[in-house]
Amino acid sequence: MHLTPWKCVLAGILLTPVTVMAQSANDGQAYCAYVTEQAQAQRDLLRTPAGLAGFTQPETGLPMQIVGGATLGLSNVKKGEITMEVAQKECTLYTTTTETQLAIQFALPTIEREALQNRLTLIDRSLASLNDLFAKTSKMVDAQNATRVMLFALQTTRIKLNADRADTQSKAGAIYVPELTDRSLKELAAEKETDEAGEQRALNKLNRQNNWDVALTVGVHQQVNPAAQGPQPYGEVTVNYNFASRAIDRHLDRAARAHDDWKKAQEGDVTRSMEALRQQLVDSIAAQENRLKALQGERDQLEKNLALVANPDTAAALDFSNQLQTTKLLLEIEAGDATFRRERLREYLARNY
Repeated sequence: MHLTPWKCVLAGILLTPVTVMAQSANDGQAYCAYVTEQAQAQRDLLRTPAGLAGFTQPETGLPMQIVGGATLGLSNVKKGEITMEVAQKECTLYTTTTETQLAIQFALPTIEREALQNRLTLIDRSLASLNDLFAKTSKMVDAQNATRVMLFALQTTRIKLNADRADTQSKAGAIYVPELTDRSLKELAAEKETDEAGEQRALNKLNRQNNWDVALTVGVHQQVNPAAQGPQPYGEVTVNYNFASRAIDRHLDRAARAHDDWKKAQEGDVTRSMEALRQQLVDSIAAQENRLKALQGERDQLEKNLALVANPDTAAALDFSNQLQTTKLLLEIEAGDATFRRERLREYLARNY
């Protein structure tokens, strides 16, 4: 098929493959502004009459004439309108693709930051309980019913919890998550597929404009030598029609359908990324379940030991009870962290797949 200059320019602008990585929230707006301005320039070029000037030698033997005027094709005017439609479709597709890839890329970091925030809450709760136990033991030390060694063990646990809190805060602060859409991945992927089909239909519509044209040319002509009575106006209407139009349209329709079938069968970037993320979610859920099973075994053993010293009546029993209580606080943090992660991962998997 013959490619006119405007179509080559449009192909270079609008048919560039979309390979988007995670970028700023303004990326889509900036890209759309770029595509829109390029399309508007092409639209203005297509719908503006083109000036013409030259010399002609009539076949009737008349003297040479100078000709000047302007010409405008109806097909070009229509192409200008469709060019803006194609640009809008490309902008929509780019935005949807970017949103989908951002949602996939930052899914796990988002869950991780939420889990760390939850862990901070668990640590603060455990610190509050530990401080109560520390205050109670301090009173017993003052009353000489407990030893300072018992108090030191509680202080050591508090140091560990504060260190854990600081480390968790650092990890949460180091995770960057941009503003993400609240729509599910399956919804975004379906919309991306629809936008791709819409873009192809717009390009198909644009290509069909090459099959015909109605051009209007107006101007004046003036005999060069000898000079005649003055410039004479003239006008003409030219109709062009490609006799292969029906065959061309059939091929374009088949190409659009083939493109849709290809996209459905293609394991594209979004499809691969979604499947990789799904497998990561499944593996992470399994890891947290195994973690909870191990913690549950430790918790059962801890509860049995706590039952043995429910009412400590000696310093040794009180010391053992305090150790069990501090271990229970640490265990509750890990169990609460694992439970939150597992449930959050399950929720995300159910909502997006």
